[in-house]
Amino acid sequence: MNKEKILEELERLPIKKDKYIVIGESALVLQEIIEEAKEINLACSKEVYDKIDWDRATSFFDSEIKFFSCFKIGVNFYDIENVIKINDYYITNLESCYELKKIENKKQDQKIIQKLEMLLCEENNYYWYEKRLHKKGIYLIGGVDEVGRGPLVGPVVAACVVLPRKFNLEGLTDSKKLSEKKRNYFFEEIKKQALGIGIGVIDEKTIDNVNIYEATKLAMKEAIKNCQQEVKIDHILIDAMPLDVDIPTTSIIKGDLKSITVSAASVIAKVTRDKMMYDLDLKYPMYEFKNNKGYPTKKHVEAIEKYGIIDEHRKSYEPVSSYVKNHSSDNLKIK
Repeated sequence: MNKEKILEELERLPIKKDKYIVIGESALVLQEIIEEAKEINLACSKEVYDKIDWDRATSFFDSEIKFFSCFKIGVNFYDIENVIKINDYYITNLESCYELKKIENKKQDQKIIQKLEMLLCEENNYYWYEKRLHKKGIYLIGGVDEVGRGPLVGPVVAACVVLPRKFNLEGLTDSKKLSEKKRNYFFEEIKKQALGIGIGVIDEKTIDNVNIYEATKLAMKEAIKNCQQEVKIDHILIDAMPLDVDIPTTSIIKGDLKSITVSAASVIAKVTRDKMMYDLDLKYPMYEFKNNKGYPTKKHVEAIEKYGIIDEHRKSYEPVSSYVKNHSSDNLKIK
């Protein structure tokens, strides 16, 4: 059923509009997040529920519900505080819809859960995850992100940042979406306002020895450890990667777009590594690291063939690894 059909069915429902709320997928259709729902799910108070003379069934949560035609109604998730009104009907808001989807945790709902997360983060200025933790009395939140997994040269760098509760920096988001000028501005502002900042740097030799995935985790753990020297962290929000540490964590897919704390860490890590690459560019200008930061651009690959490799190249990455195989040890280093 699409939005028009759901509203049409609700008009025929023999229950007053102020006695129930629309929940589940039907609520998402009415808010135009998805296009269709198979049925119309409702919730009401126990008093109203007991007066409804419909057939009985068992819900997804093993509790009793009643059903009639395309309607199912129960007393679970009846929360009149977290609703919006559409055509005078009470509809669970996006946050309540998200919470229900998370509780159900159905495999087929993972994409819609991610979409709801993104929408909620945008509505709350990328502070949604932080606000949820604040409600639980958790305020010292570390955001963790890394840069440098793809380049042929240099370290992988991670940052851990703890922001104050009233932190506000308009325009802060994933560092990759910011101009260099804005990144540098945000870098300085974050340093001024942050309660704690930690940096983790894992060099190219370690990357070659343990692989980039494990090296990234090492960089993150180092960043967290260094940040804790400045402030005690109660919870950590991490961009995508699960991390085994002795602090409660939440791993967030696209965290640098969904959490302002992770966005701050993204900026700190990015600017820190870029400065390293600018220093390397001064030493080896022929590779133009200031323009590609060590990524395998055409000019970079051509420079490797012409000049050889430097100590900072990652020997386990192509095309560097092939260059190493095809040249003698005396003819590897920069000519």
